[in-house]
Amino acid sequence: MQCFRRQPKRTLSQENILREQSRRVAALNGIRLGLKDDKDLKFLLKGSQLLKVKSSSWRKERFYKLQEDCKTIWQESKKMLRSPESQIFSIEDIRDVRSGHKTEGMEKYAKDVPEYRCFSIIFKDQRKNLDLIASSEDDANHWISGLAKIIAHSNSMNQKQKLQHWIHTCLRKADKNKDNKMSLKELKNFLKEVNIEVDDYHAKKIFQHCDKSKTEALEDDEIEEFYKILTERKEIDKIFQKYSDAEGFMSCQNLVRFLYETQQEEDAVVAAPALIQRYEPNERAKRGNTMTKDGFLMYLLSDDGNIFNSSHRKVYQDMTQPLSHYLVSSSHNTYLMEDQLTGPSSTEAYIRALTKGCRCVELDCWDGPNSEPIIYHGYTLTSKILFSDVIKAIKNYAFKTSPYPVIISLENHCSVDQQKVMAQHLTTILQDMLLVAPVDGNRSQFPSPEQLKGKILVKGKKLSRQEDPAETNGNNNLEAEDVSDEDEAAEIEDESVKTEIEQKGKSDTLKLAKELSDTVVYCKSVHFDGFADPSHPRAFYEMSSFTESKALKLAQESATSFIHHNIRHLSRIYPAGWRTDSSNYNPIDLWNVVALNFQTAGTEMDVYQGRFQDNGFSGYVLKPEFLRDEQTKFNPKSITEGTWGTKKKLLLKIISGQQLPKVNKSKNSIVDPKVTIEIHGVQQDNNKKQTKVIENNGFNPKWDEEFTFDIEIPALALVRFVVEDFDMSTKNDFIGQYTLPFTSLKQGYRHIHLLTKNGDPYSSSTLFVYISIQDCD
Repeated sequence: MQCFRRQPKRTLSQENILREQSRRVAALNGIRLGLKDDKDLKFLLKGSQLLKVKSSSWRKERFYKLQEDCKTIWQESKKMLRSPESQIFSIEDIRDVRSGHKTEGMEKYAKDVPEYRCFSIIFKDQRKNLDLIASSEDDANHWISGLAKIIAHSNSMNQKQKLQHWIHTCLRKADKNKDNKMSLKELKNFLKEVNIEVDDYHAKKIFQHCDKSKTEALEDDEIEEFYKILTERKEIDKIFQKYSDAEGFMSCQNLVRFLYETQQEEDAVVAAPALIQRYEPNERAKRGNTMTKDGFLMYLLSDDGNIFNSSHRKVYQDMTQPLSHYLVSSSHNTYLMEDQLTGPSSTEAYIRALTKGCRCVELDCWDGPNSEPIIYHGYTLTSKILFSDVIKAIKNYAFKTSPYPVIISLENHCSVDQQKVMAQHLTTILQDMLLVAPVDGNRSQFPSPEQLKGKILVKGKKLSRQEDPAETNGNNNLEAEDVSDEDEAAEIEDESVKTEIEQKGKSDTLKLAKELSDTVVYCKSVHFDGFADPSHPRAFYEMSSFTESKALKLAQESATSFIHHNIRHLSRIYPAGWRTDSSNYNPIDLWNVVALNFQTAGTEMDVYQGRFQDNGFSGYVLKPEFLRDEQTKFNPKSITEGTWGTKKKLLLKIISGQQLPKVNKSKNSIVDPKVTIEIHGVQQDNNKKQTKVIENNGFNPKWDEEFTFDIEIPALALVRFVVEDFDMSTKNDFIGQYTLPFTSLKQGYRHIHLLTKNGDPYSSSTLFVYISIQDCD
């Protein structure tokens, strides 16, 4: 039996004091967010009753309230022995707040409630959506608007403001008796809270240094002094001192010198005054066109001081080349939220993939009840969703992240009648978005992403007697025809699936409805039966799908032919049938339309998202020149002399880490971080090196270790930084990572803003590094 220690009852006077303190702290945090006296924020801090919706039979009233830190929401729970932590979720974990019936849950279970009272909270990780009903339209609007404001204002805070907010929140948490003072014991608890282990001697030394009043408790200015000691960045002070004067100011001229000599910024003369105006908090320094240490730190923590080239955050590549000249972000079995055999299917999976920049989604279509086609992983126990609901989700989210074309890859198992229904849904729901005719009459090569902006293309089977996908009229009297069927689901290596296929009796042919055939314009699905004879080239619009093993075999044995094929054609590659756990293959050797399981985190997905964060996260990355040149002799398996770019030497120094998150939420658990640097590229470039382990310090670990890498083909290389919590007896725990193309690296002193396992940014967790890139002799 769990025993609970009875807390001493507070007097009414104590309760009022605590309530007033909490109100002041909330007001201060509101000011930090830039939401002083905001009516929506005040409403959320007061809290309200909301109906939580889980199913048609589960709809219960719960109290929700924004905490005084303005960062977390407390939710009432009726579950017995539920821990206090499980009743709180962070604003940082929210991906989106949707009004009305915009989730599957709301669509199914809240249709009887007016849309203006409904809203849903969508989380960043795999957590289920939180569907809620307010008692009035005003209440719903307060929650929707209030959460949107907090998210927007939190995202716009600079790193220093985020750090200050976080540390003050942790200080408040450590102040157990809420007297706005910090005892030595509370200071030690606070240090554990922020992920640093300090022995009693050092903790006491810091405490005594700050306790100017000798009262055995820190308060007001003494706490601020402690904050300054804690957040001191000596490694940055050292750099700043080299370029600043005796009064602690860096002149604009010296900033130009730093940017040009150390940061390798070519536009240093123009950039320096702009950086001072953008990041310098001291008005006197700003007027004198100089920079203080605080402004210098803010610059290094900003997007301008990021390791990723900020000019690559927008579309900067030529987008007017044929579609087949680009790597295309693509998803496998997009409808699945978890594994390939029993997991749930959901329209939410399409929304997540599209908002992550995916430009090619997959729909496995089967006959459903009431003449409505359904989507699920055939022959398995995965749940089923309506084809029409998926098309609506694609319509609503296709172009929120990128304006460039989306390809719907159909795996069609439907009867002719239900295929006609599919065609009807595609045309009536997508309307003008659906590409139904060649662009500018182009019938010799793919149009460009620029020409196809805002368009949705269908990849699927095409009736052969309709002369080609660029001719949409064809034989209007043709009702249906047998076509070969490629069945990815049948390749699953699972006994129950194989039994199901045997019982149903799989056919090699499929009758195809002309109406569905007509929706295919540029991406005609064909079976790959070898590379075309150059004297009889294959039609550019013919698109084949390959299992990873087939594609790897071609990459190993016929790499140059495969590259030539992919200059004119799109090739879709998907995971092997044995990956029933939705694991992913390494995309490096197979860049093209590489389809991965977007729901599965890991190295492969990190590398994938690292590649596609380039070019404005548009889902299209222009292939290097040597992968687009029809005369190319490039073979990644056998690098010879050629125009593949200058070989580079990467000199890298891992200096320090900042505010690394706890892996184990236990108060006494402190991480022992180490950093691994990985190079992913052609075989000769693949490499991995790691730092030493820093024990018991996730708050501000220092490494100061240097590494060197030789890069043979820079255009194909990616650099991945992985931070782990070292464990001698078990597998290391993942803390954070960041992956980027070698060609997007910025030189000089840079911060790396770490990402979670699911690819979302941590608010304050960074690595501080020095980068230098040189041409190899």
